[in-house]
Amino acid sequence: MRIDKLDSSTKKNLLEDLLKRSPNSYGKYEASVKEILENVRSGRDEAVFTYTKQFDGADIDASNIRVTEEEIQEAYSQVDESLLMVIRKAKTNIQTYHEKQRQYSWFDSRPDGTILGQKVTPLERVGVYVPGGKAAYPSSVLMNIMPAKVAGVDEIIMVTPPGKDGKVTPTTLVAAKEAGADKIYKAGGAQAIAALAFGTESIPKVDKIVGPGNIYVALAKKSVYGYVSIDSIAGPSEILVLADETANPRYVAADLLSQAEHDEMASAILVTTSMDLAEKVSAHVDEFVRQLSRGEIIRKSLDNYGHILVADTLQDAIDAANEIASEHLEIMTANPFEVMTRIRNAGAIFIGEHSSEPLGDYFAGPNHVLPTNGTARFFSPLSVDDFIKKSSIISYSREALEAAHRDIETFAEAEHLTAHANSIRVRFPED
Repeated sequence: MRIDKLDSSTKKNLLEDLLKRSPNSYGKYEASVKEILENVRSGRDEAVFTYTKQFDGADIDASNIRVTEEEIQEAYSQVDESLLMVIRKAKTNIQTYHEKQRQYSWFDSRPDGTILGQKVTPLERVGVYVPGGKAAYPSSVLMNIMPAKVAGVDEIIMVTPPGKDGKVTPTTLVAAKEAGADKIYKAGGAQAIAALAFGTESIPKVDKIVGPGNIYVALAKKSVYGYVSIDSIAGPSEILVLADETANPRYVAADLLSQAEHDEMASAILVTTSMDLAEKVSAHVDEFVRQLSRGEIIRKSLDNYGHILVADTLQDAIDAANEIASEHLEIMTANPFEVMTRIRNAGAIFIGEHSSEPLGDYFAGPNHVLPTNGTARFFSPLSVDDFIKKSSIISYSREALEAAHRDIETFAEAEHLTAHANSIRVRFPED
């Protein structure tokens, strides 16, 4: 991996490089996505079937687009019992973590008859997108469905592209059943997002769409925002390791590669105060890449978006981490919890040398659907909050309104909204 001195120039160039990975930079795909969305909106089921044949090579129609209980049971017979046990353990951890995020309605009553409050209501129907193709991500199934289940969503619709044989990857189906998906449909890509956003004869319209996908899925979600809610526009994976001279270089190298193997646009960055550590990590990276099965992808990822930055001070390193606002941030320093208190921007923070990033991907419980491309400056991980909405509650007695009515009328008249003022005044004609 390349090693550079951390200064204002290298940091500026790095941030500009990382921004090129954002889905907002892929305008050349937008026309294709828009065409797919419009065709599904007008052609509904028939358009979804046509695109599924075109992109996935599968013959799907109204009779087989929905996954049956028999298909789910067949999937269980194809999944190793040991993996099923791990899925169930991970599900329990994810559920337990997210249950602590639950919010409840509240009401505050006062002696004058004023009642103010907030009503928390789960969303009625949510769509979960799960990538398909050659890869299977049962962990993403759990991470997207479990917070919705904990929130109390009435109906969870999952869509995922089928293989050429018209079937869904067995581990995906098993994870969906374990997590509690209500209906599963064989549809992927931008056409599946369009089906969820607008509804077709087979796939019902949802209130919100969550889940990761390729650039077409990301841009489709961006385009349908407003017709439905979405979680975020996810970009390529990224990791930043913040380390000092006490860090184990072998651990650091292994953790950087855990994200670099996702795809050629993934980002892996080490910011350290130690040149010695930087050089050792670079050597271990070379060693691991020769051994790992996705070595070619890792090499391209590191060539494009892999960086080792050596900072003069730990505070400079922390400042850089906050500017980069990485999806995953590992802290491997002498006092990692103290460093954590100075981190302002990160999707998920992993503290200490035994808190490796894959722990968060699969098992610990916090959600692995995280803000990318610097959006951790203002976005949060997927949570129960994403699957609820809040309504304000206001109730005034006559006594309470009487005490405030002149103030309200004054405010309304200052804004030249006389009907607003009159709405209050008619209740007190004697004044």
